[in-house]
Amino acid sequence: MFVVIGVLAVSLLVFRLLGMLGVRRFATWRVSAAHALAAMLVVTASAHFVPAGVTFMPNHGDMVNMVPPFVPFPSLMVYASGVLELLGAAGLVLTGTRRAAGVSLAVLFVLLLPANIYAALSDASFNGGTATPLWLRIPEQVLYIAIALWAARVVSPAPAARDHVRV
Repeated sequence: MFVVIGVLAVSLLVFRLLGMLGVRRFATWRVSAAHALAAMLVVTASAHFVPAGVTFMPNHGDMVNMVPPFVPFPSLMVYASGVLELLGAAGLVLTGTRRAAGVSLAVLFVLLLPANIYAALSDASFNGGTATPLWLRIPEQVLYIAIALWAARVVSPAPAARDHVRV
């Protein structure tokens, strides 16, 4: 979990630094956040496709263990959610699809919340480590939802903090 948050935070800072250095694409916090979320999604989505023998990162088997019993075809659902995360990441970096991607990702994050709750309550772990506690998983999902909606321009910060440059 902390690796994922780290990827998000470091990516955000790198993109904003690039913006401050003159890269127009990253001229705003909102667009930088959209790209940072996309980078994070590429990392998280990769776990959906990693073979079970890989132990240095979460793998497909770990992801399947997170799927609640009421969800049919858990392995297929893990692959499908990985594909959706990758499509969402691509959509976030393209200006014309950013809004649709942000809203779609927010919906996906809400739909994935039961898996995160189940994983925490059933002690599903990655690579044999301890499971991430529920009190961390839910705020993490809320953060991702908020960033996706902000990137999609569905929610806005206080008027003084709004972006004034459109990219």
